[in-house]
Amino acid sequence: MGADFVTLSLTPLLIGTLAAIACALPGNFLVLRRQALIGDAISHVVLPGVVVAFLITGTVSTWPMLLGAAGAAVVAVVLIELIKRVGRIEPGAAMGVTFTSLFAAGVLLLEQSDTSGVHLDVEHALYGNLESLIWFSGEGWHSLLDPAALADLPPELFRMAAAALLISLLVVLFWRPLKISTFDEGFAGAVGIPTTLFSFGLVITAAVAAVAAFDAVGSIIVIAMFICPPAAARLMTNRLELQVLWSVAFAVLSAVLGYVLAGYGPLWLGGQIAVSAAGMIATVSGVILALACLFAPHRARIGAPKGS
Repeated sequence: MGADFVTLSLTPLLIGTLAAIACALPGNFLVLRRQALIGDAISHVVLPGVVVAFLITGTVSTWPMLLGAAGAAVVAVVLIELIKRVGRIEPGAAMGVTFTSLFAAGVLLLEQSDTSGVHLDVEHALYGNLESLIWFSGEGWHSLLDPAALADLPPELFRMAAAALLISLLVVLFWRPLKISTFDEGFAGAVGIPTTLFSFGLVITAAVAAVAAFDAVGSIIVIAMFICPPAAARLMTNRLELQVLWSVAFAVLSAVLGYVLAGYGPLWLGGQIAVSAAGMIATVSGVILALACLFAPHRARIGAPKGS
């Protein structure tokens, strides 16, 4: 049983958990800035950026995909600002028009391009590839001490671990200016914090999380993890430090419980076919948010929080 778990489930579980954490960390600041839809937009605009990068390079390697996604995120931010200023419409409408249009363009590019030789299609973009990320050389827990077996780990695990570590370091390094500019942008500008630069950097950081998670878990988990764990954590505490910790805990719980329920839930209910891990992880994160809305200590709070 242990050998089967290590081979079939350990790496998908780790990748899903790391993806959830990487998305939840910047998601906290997006939610507090009332820009949660930007996380949704980024998860959509990643698709055309990734497809264009593939069409130019002919490969699905990390750096072209990352640059393509970051470029698409920049285009999305510019378009949102342009539509807001020229059309004089509300930010939510501008974001909605932008990310749906770019996502539709990405779908059209996928359908019209030759991607049959790689794992890049519309279904893959939505649901990811989590269940297939098997560690073939993992024959048991002892394989964790075998250098040859470790070298055969799915590359998505290293990519996701690097992204989660980078985002964690950025949050720690820029914690104070991020916190100040999130709660009081006017004061932040008065004390010399480049608020526009930090806002743009937050979008790029979210894009890094999205593209790192895109190939493995798809856009469904990315959207859910940007919004649900931070929003649920927002209802648990008034302190930003604790909110971030709560969001990470909710993200990990969503990934682990969602993956287990996707594989074993149908069997427990008498079914014979597992359901999508990505869909179940997103569903669990939504259930956690619903429970927080019903039972969290600050569920009735209105307005922006007061940072500690």
